[in-house]
Amino acid sequence: MDFDIVNIEKPDDTQVILGHAGFIKTVEDLYEALVNAVPNIEFGIAFAEASGKCLIRNDGNSKELIDIATKNMLKIRAGHTFIIVFRKAYPINVLNNIKNVNEVARIYCATANPLQVIIAKTDQGRGVIGVVDGFESKGIESEEDKKERYELLRKFGYKK
Repeated sequence: MDFDIVNIEKPDDTQVILGHAGFIKTVEDLYEALVNAVPNIEFGIAFAEASGKCLIRNDGNSKELIDIATKNMLKIRAGHTFIIVFRKAYPINVLNNIKNVNEVARIYCATANPLQVIIAKTDQGRGVIGVVDGFESKGIESEEDKKERYELLRKFGYKK
């Protein structure tokens, strides 16, 4: 077995959800989950089939984001893995809809951070082992940090 690290390339103003699902209708179901959660969301989806033609299926409502998702999936190439690259929403706005798609088995991450995907390669194929989401911790929050977090959540409207 060999390992590979795939750096996800995306614009700074986008979010990424990486997950595992298993059926040919995954792309269409993810599309519906996204637009039903946030009607004005812009997104691209890419999904790597794990049998049959083993194609990378894609869809979305933004050619730019479809191309970005597809380019990243061409680097990942792990069967039944999907990536969604989106803007005009946060993961908190769409994650439950995505988790409720019947064929979604796992969400590896939902992030705007720099992202690396750890891949295991075997004779059979490739699989996602895990992710590196952002950077390592640098310490424990202070009272000032707590105040900033509190204010930021209220600024975004997630807390009153």
